[in-house]
Amino acid sequence: MNPRWIRRPPGSNWGDFGADDQKGRLNWLTPEHVRQAVAEVREGLVFSLSLPLDVPRGGGLNARRRPPAVWPASLEGKPYFGYRADERVRGATDVVCDDAFCMHSQFSTQWDALSHVGSLFDADGDGHAERVFYNGYRMDEHVRVPEDGAAAGGAQALGIEVMAQTGVQGRGVMVDLRRRFGDERRKIGYDDWMRTLDADGVQVERGDIVCIHTGFADRLLTSEAPSASNICCVLDGDDDRLLRWIDESGLAALAADNHAVEERPQQVADRTRPGPIMPLHELCLFKLGIHLGELWHLTPLAAWLARHERSRFLLTAPPLYLRGLVGSPVNPIATV
Repeated sequence: MNPRWIRRPPGSNWGDFGADDQKGRLNWLTPEHVRQAVAEVREGLVFSLSLPLDVPRGGGLNARRRPPAVWPASLEGKPYFGYRADERVRGATDVVCDDAFCMHSQFSTQWDALSHVGSLFDADGDGHAERVFYNGYRMDEHVRVPEDGAAAGGAQALGIEVMAQTGVQGRGVMVDLRRRFGDERRKIGYDDWMRTLDADGVQVERGDIVCIHTGFADRLLTSEAPSASNICCVLDGDDDRLLRWIDESGLAALAADNHAVEERPQQVADRTRPGPIMPLHELCLFKLGIHLGELWHLTPLAAWLARHERSRFLLTAPPLYLRGLVGSPVNPIATV
């Protein structure tokens, strides 16, 4: 019996990688898979897949996530930016700049940690739903919450540092929805998804990191106040066949260049029956241990791959190694 739970959600893989596992499907990024990914490098060309981390502009896409703030470091109350060392050492010619920044971990190009989204689920079989995360980690294991309700110390389990320690290197596979459907708003279900894979000859194998190009991030670079609700493709998280494909494909992680990978409801009505607002997030982060990437800038890479009739590449995408974060900025690197 698992010490953390006696019931696991239907369709989940809790316990399959071990009772205390926190890596999820990143366990499938094995040395053999990394070697297969390296074999995709033929030209030695490198693509950065990150937006500038102050994009999106105009306040962002999520009211609780704010753009980064940057300021100079200070010494003895004075800005340490353009600092002349000869102020302290006669004859010194050094000029030094130090600065600092503060940003929300999921404002721009990012990874979601498995601690980002959990669910109300009766894992211990006592008849009451608890706040539970991947592999049965409970809220009291996940984060310390003082009496005033403010989180202290971040995630105590399933934090982004678990992902960072793996290095996140493997074979990326591009699915180019923009190439098929353009920039019009479209919810992509199983039929559209499979038609795209077939038309472009895309194959996904166990351990691959699937990248979804919609063009949304590219549009952010030219927009001061973007809207997530009326442009570009999004996955249909309510399509059970698409969710089943995500599970059965064996993909290790899933990243997209849009806001939330799936449709993010702008207006949320009460549930007629209990269930998630964002079903794909529940499936990936809560049930299967599949990390999600959002707002990756995939357009230049997608264009190059299309011209060369390729869909696979070496992907290196570790998040920041800061313990306790539930998400992290990332500068993913693709090599073809």
